[in-house]
Amino acid sequence: MDGIRETFAGMPWWVKWVAVPLLALFVFGGVITSILTVLIGVVFKVLLFIGLVAGLVFVVKKVGGGRTKSSSGDW
Repeated sequence: MDGIRETFAGMPWWVKWVAVPLLALFVFGGVITSILTVLIGVVFKVLLFIGLVAGLVFVVKKVGGGRTKSSSGDW
């Protein structure tokens, strides 16, 4: 690890802060894009599920709002 630090210590600032990140994006860009696509897809599906459940609860409460709770027959 010290060898890497010593190597980067002698480099100009633009190599450390511009060239290396650009190379990393070039090499690992497909992996990063795939991971972000999966994460965004999962978040979208979770939010869609929450919205559908909330809509279902709203509709059930709206339609069945006049009923009273029975003692043991219903859930």
